[in-house]
Amino acid sequence: MAEPRAIVTLDCTVNGERWHGEVPVEEVLLDFLRARLGLTGAKRSCESEVCGACTVLVDGQPMSSCSFLAFEVHGKQVTTIEGLTCEGRLDPLQEAFMRNVASQCGYCTPGQILAAKALLAANPSPTYEEVGEWLSGNLCRCGCYPSIAESILEVARAQSAS
Repeated sequence: MAEPRAIVTLDCTVNGERWHGEVPVEEVLLDFLRARLGLTGAKRSCESEVCGACTVLVDGQPMSSCSFLAFEVHGKQVTTIEGLTCEGRLDPLQEAFMRNVASQCGYCTPGQILAAKALLAANPSPTYEEVGEWLSGNLCRCGCYPSIAESILEVARAQSAS
């Protein structure tokens, strides 16, 4: 006979929407977002906090959702790539990534953009080197790093000019 699974109550905000319910104590945030909420932008890849494909923002900080337990976001705000649009408009980072062809296959792109969002919140005027250092945990197997960095720097320049 299988042991009953431990269940915990979770109350959080995802992309501006409050969510309240119960989740298994062992459920990772990535599975919660993808299976329960249908938010499939974060991707499963390494499952060991190395590649960044599953990056989401938790209270504005980039987190690997593949190893972050869902119950750890209790009382917190989670932002996924789906939550960056505002009234149907793409975030400036999303637009810059498209304009600069900063993705090929697109698998890593949501994680790259969310990590970049956190970078610009922490450092509105990063250097090329700082962008590279900040995004060192987000791998792009297609090798779009120069375009990714240029997209981030372009948005930083635009924000500082306004």
